[in-house]
Amino acid sequence: MIVKRFTRKKEDFICNNCGYKVTGTGYTNHCPKCLWSLHVDINPGDRREKCKGMMEPVSVVNTPNGMKIIHKCTKCGYISKNTISAEDTRELVAVLSTNPAII
Repeated sequence: MIVKRFTRKKEDFICNNCGYKVTGTGYTNHCPKCLWSLHVDINPGDRREKCKGMMEPVSVVNTPNGMKIIHKCTKCGYISKNTISAEDTRELVAVLSTNPAII
């Protein structure tokens, strides 16, 4: 079993999708306004992924650890699950929850 190691990086960023100025918490991995992300990590927070593609929010799933956004990389097709934060746009989360999960 491969265990992903988490590296906390507190970074502010401007969303490449909508231009929103995001204030990072060290756990922030997507824009709370449009829910898009970037494919930048191999292990969470390491910023070692070479792809750098845009990660489109495609669905929402319930897990034992809470609701997660499913992101799919528009460049390489990689799929990941990311925790929904309190700051995330609830209307978009609701819309995504009507999409079938792809994992």
